[in-house]
Amino acid sequence: METLLGLDYPTWWFLVVGGLFSGYAILDGFDFGAGAWHMFFRRDSSRETALKAIDPTWHGNEVWLVIGGGTLFAGFPVFYGTLFSAMYTPFILFLLFIIFRGISIKFRNMEEMPWWRKMWDWGYSISSIMLAFLLGVVLGNILNGMPLDENFEYVGKGFFEFLNPFSILVGVTSLALFMMHGAIYLLLKTKGQLYNRAQGFLTKGMTFFIVSYLITTAYGLFNLEHLLVVFKENQILFVIPFLAFLSIANVPRLASKEKYGWAFAFTSLTIALLLVIVAFELYPRLLWSNEVHENSITIYNAAASTKTLKIMMGFVVVGGPLVALYSYFVYRTFWGRVDAGSEGY
Repeated sequence: METLLGLDYPTWWFLVVGGLFSGYAILDGFDFGAGAWHMFFRRDSSRETALKAIDPTWHGNEVWLVIGGGTLFAGFPVFYGTLFSAMYTPFILFLLFIIFRGISIKFRNMEEMPWWRKMWDWGYSISSIMLAFLLGVVLGNILNGMPLDENFEYVGKGFFEFLNPFSILVGVTSLALFMMHGAIYLLLKTKGQLYNRAQGFLTKGMTFFIVSYLITTAYGLFNLEHLLVVFKENQILFVIPFLAFLSIANVPRLASKEKYGWAFAFTSLTIALLLVIVAFELYPRLLWSNEVHENSITIYNAAASTKTLKIMMGFVVVGGPLVALYSYFVYRTFWGRVDAGSEGY
């Protein structure tokens, strides 16, 4: 098999897909988290200011999802087909909520009536909560595994089979992580009474995440032994969970000193490290067949041809830096705190 810098092309594409979805989780994660807190603000003016904080960036954040989905389809079409067939219900719900969330943001200020604004505020907040939860549910099912046949087709029978205990725990943990991430973002973008309110949100969000993370980790350790195999065989890899633990522990320390810029960096690092752990737990698998292990989908039996991957790698080399530069430009342009009394930036 052809290689590039010592790695075969399916492995390179595995890294590309992982990197794009990590970027998406970090960027869209904070505005999902900010949205989850939205209805806890008591005043209409506070909710309007919180929306101004994410308004310039939420469109661009979703670009990472589109590109990530495209690279997944192009690089691993077998996995893409099986996953979307098996997870049809959560993906359709995700699509509906992401549409409704965008509508809520745009429609909210089109009328002045309090009932109108409150309706769309609820729509925005509920959609943000469900999007964060559903992302975790899908990830939990990928880690938990699914029943697959020899043709890599999903053979599960229950309509709500995707709502197993582990996937629900991962969904709740994802929501908690994004709420912590989003509270820190609001602290970076707001001031005055809204800033003080967000400080209370961060305290609650950190507690929520730490408790849910510990419960989910304990459940996985005792019930999903296949996820531990790579760490038992290569004990040096335990350094990654240790770094994730240090990153999580650093967030409350920095928050207590009101160093929210660094705290945001460490919540971003936490998201990245947790997804790196997921990558090691899966590799070279993409989807574990939890009934007949030989039917598992791997990066090799799911990958497109080497020629296809080589051509697409060229697009990644050109397009990747452009997307990163675009994101940097947007955040640099709209950096600073939002003024509640102004119409925007």
